[in-house]
Amino acid sequence: MTFISNAVRGLVQSDIRAMTRECNRVGGINLGQGVCRLPVEPAILDAAARALHSDMNSYTLAEGIPQLRAAIAGKVARHNGLHPNPETEVVVTAGTTAAYVSSLVALLNRGDGILFFEPFYGYHVGVASILGYEPQFLELQPPGFEITEAAIRGAINERTRAIVVCTPSNPSGRMLSEHELQAIARVAHDRDLLVITDEIYEFIRYEGRPHISPASVGELWSRTVSIMGMSKTYSVTGWRLGYAVTPAELALPISLTHDLLYICAPAPLQHAAITALELPDDYYTRLAQTYEQRRDRMCNALRASGLDPIVPEGSYFVLADVYSRRGESALAEAEAAKGRKLEAALRKSPTPRI
Repeated sequence: MTFISNAVRGLVQSDIRAMTRECNRVGGINLGQGVCRLPVEPAILDAAARALHSDMNSYTLAEGIPQLRAAIAGKVARHNGLHPNPETEVVVTAGTTAAYVSSLVALLNRGDGILFFEPFYGYHVGVASILGYEPQFLELQPPGFEITEAAIRGAINERTRAIVVCTPSNPSGRMLSEHELQAIARVAHDRDLLVITDEIYEFIRYEGRPHISPASVGELWSRTVSIMGMSKTYSVTGWRLGYAVTPAELALPISLTHDLLYICAPAPLQHAAITALELPDDYYTRLAQTYEQRRDRMCNALRASGLDPIVPEGSYFVLADVYSRRGESALAEAEAAKGRKLEAALRKSPTPRI
């Protein structure tokens, strides 16, 4: 009996998820997955509770409730330099992954090539692969991970139909400059490419760096799907609330696809998201400061352990040079470190909790 599709044959759980399971098993501190352990603002929780108890628990429009789409339009006007029509150019989705999946299915054909900048977020590539698109890669060089127009042109071919742009980047923490985004804009215009952004870490940035939404640069708006969400900014990763901002002619097929795949985003939480988007600016200042303190602590700890960190400009990830370690790979070294920690715990206690 072979009821497994060719698309998922050989598919294994991501290293991120696997490390989380192992970390939970040994009672460790999880440094492998972006879990967001900051407390949720009470006003957001109160809004969610009010919505639940007010029986706002039925289906919504596939594109989201009008009040939230209006709030999103106001937010991206204030923070992203974008001015969408909330009725036709904003789609609320069941997480940013749903926005990404719906965009791929709605706007590209199977076999189309999608360019990813490496290092990349594994889910971006994994989703594209399982849906039948052709991942293409431009390897960026550490520590700066700069993008040049010549490199982009050298990495694409006649099959390329889209570029995925993640800024601030998961996992490098790099924030793309306007100069780099202008280069992407020129190539996208010349080759008629779709641009799909992942801006989920837009408010987690350091040393006062500004976040530049790609769609606000050059002529990118007309060919860009800007994907953002609530998870990281408001520490509600389990709520699964994202949104796509894009021209009406792209938003409509994305909304139709989202309806077929997900029906709608969680109804009561959409109402809570309105409250989140109305938080004062000092919330975002405090958020960035808190993560900057954690970033610095982590980088100092990595240096103390003999690993050289690549200090991120944004996001809450840190890459470190592990080539001096004994393992065959970063995963192998993590497994070896886990084993050494377990041995030490066993020596300390005859009945350790594992």
